Amino acid sequence: MVWGEESGGGFSLVEHPIPARHLAAPLHRHSREDEYSYVLEGRLGALLGDDVIYAEAGDLAFKPRNQWHTFWNAGDTVCRILEIISPAGFEHYFAEVAAAAGSREVLGARYGVDVDFDRVPGLCEEHGLRFPRTA
Repeated sequence: MVWGEESGGGFSLVEHPIPARHLAAPLHRHSREDEYSYVLEGRLGALLGDDVIYAEAGDLAFKPRNQWHTFWNAGDTVCRILEIISPAGFEHYFAEVAAAAGSREVLGARYGVDVDFDRVPGLCEEHGLRFPRTA
C-alpha cells in the first residue's frame, strides 16, 4: 500500500488478510525493522518472545526488531491487519517470496531475518492453526 520509496524509506505499509485460524508466518525475527500490526477486523494472536497476546479491531501490536515473533488469525472469520514496517525495505521480501525469487536462506540473509520453521507444527497444534506453506 505504501512502498518505502514513497515514504522516503521511513516506513512501509502492507495489508495482510489472514484466513480464519491460519498462522500468517513462521516464527521469525528481524534485525533491521520494527513492525506494528493494526487490526482492521477480526482477532489477531501473536507470540512475542515468550508472551502470547491477542488484539481486536482497533488494537495495535508492537513487534520490535531482534525479538522472535509470529502472528495468526485467532478467530473464525477473516482477520485483516495493516502492517507498518519501520524502516522500510522489508516489504520487498514478500514479493520475492511470492515469486520464489530465491532460497529462504538467501532471502533471509538479504533482508536480515532469521526463520524457525521447526516450531511451526507445535504452534499450529497449540493454537489450533493451519499453515499451508512448506518449510
